[in-house]
Amino acid sequence: MMAASILEEIFAARRISVAAAELTTPLDLLRERAGDLPSARDFRGALQASPFALIAEVKKGSPSRGVFREDFNPVALAEAYAEGGASAISIVTEPDFFWGSLEWLSTIREAVPCPLLRKDFTFSEYQVWEARAHGADAILLILAMLTDSEAAMLLQSADDAGVHALVEVHNKSEASRAGELGAKIIGVNNRNLSTFDVSLDVSKSLTDALPAEAVKVSESGIHTFEDCRALSALGYHAFLVGEALIESANPAAAVEKFRGQSSGT
Repeated sequence: MMAASILEEIFAARRISVAAAELTTPLDLLRERAGDLPSARDFRGALQASPFALIAEVKKGSPSRGVFREDFNPVALAEAYAEGGASAISIVTEPDFFWGSLEWLSTIREAVPCPLLRKDFTFSEYQVWEARAHGADAILLILAMLTDSEAAMLLQSADDAGVHALVEVHNKSEASRAGELGAKIIGVNNRNLSTFDVSLDVSKSLTDALPAEAVKVSESGIHTFEDCRALSALGYHAFLVGEALIESANPAAAVEKFRGQSSGT
């Protein structure tokens, strides 16, 4: 998501805030709340149900670009994505650097039928159950910031909570690790963590390094349906798109365009 040094700063801040949250709402209470919810929606299945599955992102801003739009309404944006035919919705919940909110998960889950991905900086079992208790159907794991043992623990926690895990990789080493960990959904982030450069060549270069049985997601730098079509031809099942949709005057129509609907494809 961001350069390595900023990632470290964000993770450090999240460790402090998660520790504070645990004092207010213990893990056992989160498990109890999660148990009262309906079963999680099938995030992995949703990505396999369409040849151009779109994960549309709800994100207020980023450290590099600031707030994307002052009239930001997360629920209205999610509803527009669903109207346009998004297969799933990614919700950035990190509060300090991305201006996100955990509460968006609960309110958006009530408003749309799509599976929801909690996109945050996850390092603990507590966050997995926190995501599920607020209505998430999947979580993000950034492999660059996790050891193999940490990632394995979080994958098991996701299974225990009944949610899927999108394991994000950036290079061949991480792609290999994801395969060895048995990741069932692997996202390739096209953003270089050191330079901030974004290039679809990252997804293209990692195609052969990803396990054949995994659901493959290309993230960042996707601007057109033609990008999706080219990546689909390489074996990618889904495409995570954020800023191009968030800044659109008509997000529902923008989703349709990314899915190839406006051209009758």
